[in-house]
Amino acid sequence: MHSADIHLTLHHLRAGDLRAEAAQTVSPVPREPIRARVGWILVDLGLHLVRRPAGHDAAGALPA
Repeated sequence: MHSADIHLTLHHLRAGDLRAEAAQTVSPVPREPIRARVGWILVDLGLHLVRRPAGHDAAGALPA
């Protein structure tokens, strides 16, 4: 058997092993889509910025 054929055969065997292993694992808890999560993070950031006390600049220091 040619070395490329052996490599391909080993590849197919390993791929089958990995597929069988993946089929046995428990799927993770479904999460919100990334778009929704990023949206809520931005809302939280916006609320944090709105709640900042008046008179503070972006660095959080009092104006001179």
